Amino acid sequence: MSVAGFIGDQRTEHGVPHAVTCRALEVSESWFYKWRRRPQEPTKREVRRTVLAERITVLFENSKRTYGSPRITLDLWAEGWQVSKNTVAQIMAELGLEGRKRRKPHSLTKQGKRKAAPDLVGRRFNAVAPDVLWCGDMTEIETGEGKLYLSTVLDLFSRRMLGYAMSDHHDTELITGSLHMAVATRGGNVNGVIFHSDRGSEYTSAAFNESCRTLGVVQSMGRVGSALDNAAAESVNSTLKVEYVHRHTFATRAEARIKIATWITDFYNTKRRHTSAGGLPPIEFEHKIMEARARHRQEDRAA
Repeated sequence: MSVAGFIGDQRTEHGVPHAVTCRALEVSESWFYKWRRRPQEPTKREVRRTVLAERITVLFENSKRTYGSPRITLDLWAEGWQVSKNTVAQIMAELGLEGRKRRKPHSLTKQGKRKAAPDLVGRRFNAVAPDVLWCGDMTEIETGEGKLYLSTVLDLFSRRMLGYAMSDHHDTELITGSLHMAVATRGGNVNGVIFHSDRGSEYTSAAFNESCRTLGVVQSMGRVGSALDNAAAESVNSTLKVEYVHRHTFATRAEARIKIATWITDFYNTKRRHTSAGGLPPIEFEHKIMEARARHRQEDRAA
């Protein structure tokens, strides 16, 4: 213990005035009081919290200012930090770091006149393996040249966006393009996969029905006017809008096409953490699950 610390303790623990202890130790009272007024060294807890706040800020910026406290916490855990979600939320609030804000969605769905496929999903938006259950939807994006329409196909096992297509018009050709891309991403053989959508006229069209039959895709559709029946697909479009589209201005449709495709391939599928995928990016989640299953098969054969 330092001399000054001893003097302070005598007053605190034994009621001995600082002046008496200073005289006994032959030190100056003015020196002691100057020592007391010195800037205090931060505690280990304060240092850790400062470093943690700096790291949270970096991770928030790396997410393009879109992550809330749950995903920031997952990033911190992946780096070895032992910290609770509540602590991260508190620090983010103190720093004024706020994730995405949702806007009221605008639906493009216009019910088709043709007979719809049955609902094979029943709002159970999970799959036990890749290429068991896909879902799809369309959304519109504003550009300086007018609206651009985006169609997506999502694998509900990993939340990976397998296929997407963009066009000046929302029509059957658009959704067929995204479906074909999804099939190509999976190597061309997806026989028996269920594709769930709303009952929009594009999805009930004869041309799209025929494409599904040719590819071996089984159609499933939610009820009319029930957004929750295709909630997983609509959630993806919402994520795209609030985390990227609403934060940018696109002068042309070509610019929007390039930047949205880049966001999907370089961030959404490869870097963005998904709670439905064990907190991992979709492609990483697929690889880890497939590797684990391959190991288990080898162990079973060896046994």
